[in-house]
Amino acid sequence: MAVAGTAPAPLPAAAARSGALRIFLRNPAGVAGLLVLLALGLLALLAGHLFPGDPLDMVAQPFLWPGADPAYPLGTDSLGRDVLAGIVHGARVSLLVGLAAAALSLVIGTVVGALAGYFGGLADALLTRLVELVQTVPGFLLVIVIVAIAGPSVSTIALAIGLASWPTVARLVRAEFRTLREADFVLAARSLGYRSRRIIFAEILPNALPPVIVTISVMVASAILIESALSFLGMGDPNVVSWGSMIGAGREVLRSAWYLTALPGGAIIVAVLSLNLVGDALNDALNPRLRQA
Repeated sequence: MAVAGTAPAPLPAAAARSGALRIFLRNPAGVAGLLVLLALGLLALLAGHLFPGDPLDMVAQPFLWPGADPAYPLGTDSLGRDVLAGIVHGARVSLLVGLAAAALSLVIGTVVGALAGYFGGLADALLTRLVELVQTVPGFLLVIVIVAIAGPSVSTIALAIGLASWPTVARLVRAEFRTLREADFVLAARSLGYRSRRIIFAEILPNALPPVIVTISVMVASAILIESALSFLGMGDPNVVSWGSMIGAGREVLRSAWYLTALPGGAIIVAVLSLNLVGDALNDALNPRLRQA
């Protein structure tokens, strides 16, 4: 917002969105990454229709190599389970965990960082110590402890990853709020008598979100990798199939049936690489200097 005698916000919201979208669409790597992610998301949504049975069911003879049977294009594993069905259903689990964990991290980190950066003083000192306390524990170790105590399930894994990842968002949001809290549009909002809650969430937060959005894309990728690592170690949800659990199941026959680890591993690489490409493109698109160029 802006009033007479004060400097306006850097760009109107509509113009900023239009400029960011235009820059994003000019990035072929970012567009390609987005298309791949949309395809993976569509596969995850349609997994129950494409492969209506339980992906953990034994449907054919074990160790069918990819291409050996048209009914199972990617072959079967050591128990005769369809590898393609497992990868498609695994996309649902891996993407769900990644998105849920990133969303939880975003909520907690944004609230903590906004309060610390806006109010400063004692609130900033206490919340910063809290962030530092959480960061003293290795993230993956914290996730393992939470999952071991609460029991392995998709919801528990997503919760554990989210609780271990929010300090990154909190630090970033705090830094943005410390920069923006003395901006002209914030001073104008205070002069109009706006309450702190409205200034935080309606005035400052929208201007602090661009770098956070870029970080979230990376956090989704990290959450997918952490879930895969947990499943590989046997700490994933035993009632569902995920890319990590498929890799873990195939490691014992790596020499004789390497495709059982290579195919789900390739799915993880494609998903993480696509998220990183989208994150890089968003970083360019949301850079205010590029928008104004």
